[in-house]
Amino acid sequence: MHNPQRGEISAVLDGEEKVLCLTLGALAELEARLMAGDLVGLSERFTGGRVSARDLTAIIGAGLRGAGNAISDDDLARMTIEGGLKGAADIAARLLRATFGEAA
Repeated sequence: MHNPQRGEISAVLDGEEKVLCLTLGALAELEARLMAGDLVGLSERFTGGRVSARDLTAIIGAGLRGAGNAISDDDLARMTIEGGLKGAADIAARLLRATFGEAA
């Protein structure tokens, strides 16, 4: 069960409900992976409205690992996401909103 007060969300991946959270460590991982430089750069990257499949994998993967799920981005890329690409975009958007607020 996810805790919205901690910035957690839940999502269905491979038919299982998983908790995701962008902890400080997960955000640091995301900054490095996407070469964003800092949190402002990371936020600006996503508020521009252009997100790649690589971005979605990085966001969801970091969120899964931040919540304690031991999963690689390669494993995540092979998983079925409820709702397909639209579902993955929704998961990433909900996770960013839970982390950065409604402006994300």
